[in-house]
Amino acid sequence: MTVMTRQANFMLPEDLLSELKQLVGQRQQSRFVAEALRKELQREKMKNVLNTSFGAWKDEDHPELGEGVDHFVRSRRKSTRSGRVA
Repeated sequence: MTVMTRQANFMLPEDLLSELKQLVGQRQQSRFVAEALRKELQREKMKNVLNTSFGAWKDEDHPELGEGVDHFVRSRRKSTRSGRVA
């Protein structure tokens, strides 16, 4: 599969550019930077989603969890186990 690419010029700190050149082959540098940028963009998107969804869960909307999630899960497991035939 061919990915369309375009040239972009970025200013990088000298130490980053030097380290990139030392660690990554010359013909792989664009791919390396693109992958790093893709990962960082994904991380930023996730951070934005978490920030915008914070507070969406309200305790009063879930009274069954008043004693805690662990208690709720244990009670659910107990109810399904009691219905099993040995």
